[in-house]
Amino acid sequence: MSLSQLEFNQQNTTTTFIAGKAGDIEVLITRPETITETTPITIISHPHSLYGGSMTNKVVHILAKSFSELGAITVRFNFRGVGKSEGEYDHGIGEAEDLQALVSELRKWRSQAPVWLAGFSFGAYVTTRAQEVIKAEKLLLVAPPVSMYPFDEIAEINIPWVVIQGGQDEVIDAMVVKTWVSERPNQPQLIWMEDASHFFHGKLNEVKESLLQTW
Repeated sequence: MSLSQLEFNQQNTTTTFIAGKAGDIEVLITRPETITETTPITIISHPHSLYGGSMTNKVVHILAKSFSELGAITVRFNFRGVGKSEGEYDHGIGEAEDLQALVSELRKWRSQAPVWLAGFSFGAYVTTRAQEVIKAEKLLLVAPPVSMYPFDEIAEINIPWVVIQGGQDEVIDAMVVKTWVSERPNQPQLIWMEDASHFFHGKLNEVKESLLQTW
């Protein structure tokens, strides 16, 4: 289906599919009440496919809500093999290709719209892998799994970017994230939430407020 033919419900939300290399990709799009040709589009990537990650993850949801409040069109999608998306898990490589395919279709739909990328956990790795090819205007990484994936093999980030990290992360090494951030030539703005866990239990509103104030 062409994105130009999208029909939105009363909540300004629609679900559709776009073609990826491994088959159809399930996509959820939410638009503001008022949009222009230059309304930004934010594409949000979810956590690990093999551990229950999907576009309905609560951190992904709060990020979408935050970017909606910032006036952007928000786009969530299920990685290959998740939900109704076809294909199989591909260690972040194929998932990054699918993100690129999605952005390509979104640019055909709204060619003048700035593209913002966001990713949580494994989705942050996927987003970082794809960001140089996509040429987004801004980037958000939430709990990037720097201690688990080869981030230093990925191209440096040369656009404005923000990192949100919890100090009590039980999944990834938070101090490795802090060190990695400090060593980047183009340092991001780091939002350090000392008492937050990996999934930001009880801290989601703080994530939203921090993002609204920083972005």
